Amino acid sequence: MNVPIVNRSKHPLPTYATSLSAGMDLRANLDEPITLAPLERRLIPTGLYIALPPGYEAQVRPRSGLALRSGIGVLNAPGTIDADYRGEIGVILINLSADPFVVNDGERIAQMVIAKHETATWQPVNTLSATERGEGGFGHTGRE
Repeated sequence: MNVPIVNRSKHPLPTYATSLSAGMDLRANLDEPITLAPLERRLIPTGLYIALPPGYEAQVRPRSGLALRSGIGVLNAPGTIDADYRGEIGVILINLSADPFVVNDGERIAQMVIAKHETATWQPVNTLSATERGEGGFGHTGRE
C-alpha cells in the first residue's frame, strides 16, 4: 500500500526494522531535548504528516524497550490517526518511572501500525442473542 507522506523532520522516513515487523518507529523531531519529570506527559512532535486511504487508520503504540528500560509509555495507547487527519503526527509520551527522562531529537519514541478497519452501522434491536458468557466481564472467569 502506498501512503502519501510529508516529512518536515530532520530524520529519515519511518521504516520497518525487519521484514515481519508490524510497526514502524516514530522519531522525536525536536529543536532541543525535552525532560519529562516523573508522571509528566508531553506531546512530542514527529514532523510527519500522512494521508491514509479510506478504511485505514494508523495506530501509535509504545515501544517495548522504552517501557521496560525507562518506564516511558504512550498515554492514549493506541492513539488513532484517522484517514481524514492531515495535521502533524504527535506522540503523547508519559513518564511512569520515578526518574526524569530526557527525550532527544531523533530518538525512537513510539511505533506506528497501519491497520484496516470497518465502519459500523448501528442496527437498533430490543434484545441481543444469548451467549455462554452473557454479561460476564471484568475478570468474571476468575484467576488461575
